[in-house]
Amino acid sequence: MANGMPVIQAEGISKRYRIGSFDERSETVLGSVAQLLTTPYRNFKKYRGLYKFKDGNESAGGSYDDVIWALRDVSFNVNEGELVAIIGGNGAGKSTLLKILSRITTPTSGRVRIRGRVSSLLEVGTGFHQELTGRENIYLNGTILGMRKSEIDMRFEEIVEFSEIGKFLDTPVKRYSSGMRVRLAFSVAAHLEPDILIIDEVLAVGDVQFQRKCLNRMESAGSQGRTVLFVSHNMPAVTRLCSRGILLQGGRIVNDGPIEEVVGKHLGGGLGMVPSREWPQLDEAPGGAIARLRGVRLHQLSGATSEVFDVSESLGVEIRFDILESGSVLLPHFVVHNEEGVKLFVSLELDPEWKNRKRSAGHYVSTAWIPPNLLTEGSISLSPAMSTLSPERTEFFMPDAVGCHIVDGGLGNSARSDYMGKIRGVIRPKLEWRTVRRDANSWDVHADAPSGPTVAGIE
Repeated sequence: MANGMPVIQAEGISKRYRIGSFDERSETVLGSVAQLLTTPYRNFKKYRGLYKFKDGNESAGGSYDDVIWALRDVSFNVNEGELVAIIGGNGAGKSTLLKILSRITTPTSGRVRIRGRVSSLLEVGTGFHQELTGRENIYLNGTILGMRKSEIDMRFEEIVEFSEIGKFLDTPVKRYSSGMRVRLAFSVAAHLEPDILIIDEVLAVGDVQFQRKCLNRMESAGSQGRTVLFVSHNMPAVTRLCSRGILLQGGRIVNDGPIEEVVGKHLGGGLGMVPSREWPQLDEAPGGAIARLRGVRLHQLSGATSEVFDVSESLGVEIRFDILESGSVLLPHFVVHNEEGVKLFVSLELDPEWKNRKRSAGHYVSTAWIPPNLLTEGSISLSPAMSTLSPERTEFFMPDAVGCHIVDGGLGNSARSDYMGKIRGVIRPKLEWRTVRRDANSWDVHADAPSGPTVAGIE
């Protein structure tokens, strides 16, 4: 666990790059000759332009066609022992930030303070000399990290065993596949006992078994007081490993907090999904002369409204409505869709108190509970509705009124177990399994039947 002592302090980091330009070719012979004669001058002008910017202010960063800001005024602290995920879409500035933290490039403005030894794995083959063998590269990387040969010798066998490339240890790295390079690179980075471990998306190259080994190793590093910065588009791996997330958009930090909250913001980015909606004014509320929708929200068992739910949590759906005219049998219900627009299910009110009973005018609150370990990871939207049964008529229907994000931070306690890859399907129930070893000719169906309902109820 983090002990409150910052080992990384980023203060106002900004990084800009010059966008390349294209010289159009002249369509005439005279124009081509003129371009040839002026080439030295134009090349010199381009060279000077790489280092001179129109705004003249490194921190302000005005908007110009030839300048792009990969990071803008990024500030945060990371404490010792923290496992932090840096997430965001492509082009958000994640890799640029890691390169600055790893001292590969310098910021245009701002500064970074780092306390401790840093080991980075930013892309396939990082830090490897292609002509050297795997064995030689292990010692080379250890030396770069400031370790003595005796220290590397102590961990050498463990590094080789973890990487599973012992058969090719004395083969030049240039002949390794991308997966082999990642295996060796991660093993070296993780086993040479850095104080800070920085890992980019390169783990996506490895197979599922190796990804699981890497995640276990990073968890172990965090439990030993080491700091881990992890960049990945694999949200199951992120929520399993990290307790804190930093969300980047357009080179800026837009959210920094608990990982479930940050992942929820990332998954819903730009979708406009909210966990609660209200219609305070009756004449503006959806509905007609008989019933009107006044509010709908998604909440936890504690009653707190939330836009992020773990797969192991119960999810409450609360619908508030007004009955304006007495004497109708009404049926509240809602429809659930996933982020791909697939209808997952429809839930109808099953409260026996109101089944086939005419309702009097007044304000009503209906609550339904979606049980834990039913939904899979991703975003869902809910559409509340109200119908009359006789005659059958829709009183109100509000498409995609509210939504939330389902994440899995169960650390092996969910239906996902230890599998870190994408699990397909619109739902992911946690079913009761029982496996026994028995004679091939024996088959007793009743012996394997569950003793009772297997779907978890609401406490």
